[in-house]
Amino acid sequence: MRPELERLQHIEEQLLRGPAAQPAAEWQLQLLLDPELQADAEAQQQLYAGLRAAGRRQLRSELAGIHTRLYGPPPEAWPHRVASWLRGAFGRN
Repeated sequence: MRPELERLQHIEEQLLRGPAAQPAAEWQLQLLLDPELQADAEAQQQLYAGLRAAGRRQLRSELAGIHTRLYGPPPEAWPHRVASWLRGAFGRN
């Protein structure tokens, strides 16, 4: 495996597994001794945070769609639907 990929794998293992991958003291020492490792680890943490936020937004959107399919549009939309129906019923646009 390429050294860059091994480095990324090492960072991911530490971030995802925590002390199970490597004791925290050793990890902190490596971060102190290697500023590039620290920058890469911070970038990876930001990437994970962004992915979690995007996943939450997608899940909220999917849940809102399911709710709309089950219960219809939100209550605040009914005046617009009635007005649209009235315009259509009386031929006004």
